[in-house]
Amino acid sequence: MRRLAIITTHPIQYNAPWFRMLATQDGIQLKVFYTWSQAETTVEDRTFGKQITWDIPLLEGYDYEFVENVSKNPGSHHFFGIDCPSLISKLESFKPDAILLFGWNFKSYLKTMRHFKGKVPIWFRGDSTLLDEKSDLKTFLRRIVLKRTYSKVDKAFYVGEANKNYFLKHGLRPKQLVYTPHAIDNQRFAESNQLNYEDKAKQWRNELGYREEDLVVLFAGKFENKKQPDFLIEAFVKANIDRDQPLHLLMVGSGPLETDLKEHYEGQKYIKFLPFQNQSQMPMVYRLGNILCLPSKGPGETWGLAVNEAMACRRPAIVSNKVGCAEDLVKEGRNGYTFSYDAPDELIEILKKLSIPELEKLGAQAFSDIQAYNFDAIVTSITEELVNLKAKKSS
Repeated sequence: MRRLAIITTHPIQYNAPWFRMLATQDGIQLKVFYTWSQAETTVEDRTFGKQITWDIPLLEGYDYEFVENVSKNPGSHHFFGIDCPSLISKLESFKPDAILLFGWNFKSYLKTMRHFKGKVPIWFRGDSTLLDEKSDLKTFLRRIVLKRTYSKVDKAFYVGEANKNYFLKHGLRPKQLVYTPHAIDNQRFAESNQLNYEDKAKQWRNELGYREEDLVVLFAGKFENKKQPDFLIEAFVKANIDRDQPLHLLMVGSGPLETDLKEHYEGQKYIKFLPFQNQSQMPMVYRLGNILCLPSKGPGETWGLAVNEAMACRRPAIVSNKVGCAEDLVKEGRNGYTFSYDAPDELIEILKKLSIPELEKLGAQAFSDIQAYNFDAIVTSITEELVNLKAKKSS
């Protein structure tokens, strides 16, 4: 029996399903240590500006523990927000054969890495990229710090090509890198006879005033600067000027830009807003649109799991070149489109040429392509590394 300890801040809808799968693997004893104890039932999302309680189960099917966080300002938004004095002793009691950390830039995570380095293999999962990197003194100094930090990592589980390049740039060797793709629960988003997502979405579209022949561009996410919702709206308005059949734009979400966006654009003929939608609604939300657009400029759009979700709903995507998944997921003219984050004319040209028949073809291909990005691939990679670890210890 190999013991794996996973350290992460709080339950996340993208991780809990594969935690459950990993816990069922023969010969593996898994325990997840959550370090933001204040988020056991709800998460304070600073960007959405609200307390979020997910409406799908995130704590079922695997062993876990919330470790007391004594930070005076708890949260995942700063280094001292995760301060768990008992974490190391709890890990020692569990006696892990490997420790997998999600992130390093918290007080207790860095202490854990330093304490167990050379004693227990330190594994790491993150999705940082070099897409937003600048050539300046700050970057130079940060690289020195990061190389020192990653020198404590034995294996890094990278999510895609941009993330892989990041790890290599910070001193990790190719043999230390293991591919574990970013994934969502493809089955939960896929259509089934019981759930009838397409029919429910069609009814919702009717309630919103859309006709079957209307082509709807969807934005689903936080209304924040890095995601450029205002950039999308401005490009959309200009693209519609030259179209015989106007596009419709549906903006779903909330965030710091919400008030300004609604003041400027709510009520315009072809633009509608919907508030934040919880997880159980998202398979219908993506089907409200014919294509998803994620126009982010960064910094910090390290992947963009909304693209995975849209593709699992048979919807193609338009993404900027600052979105981390662009290189891996979006193939130009095959399952979506890409554009330069600071080139509105490129996005306008894409929007101008959209048609429903073409998007249906792209959507079918997107659904096929996204099947390779699944939880099984993550679990298989981690399980194989645990087996290899056992083999090395035996020899």
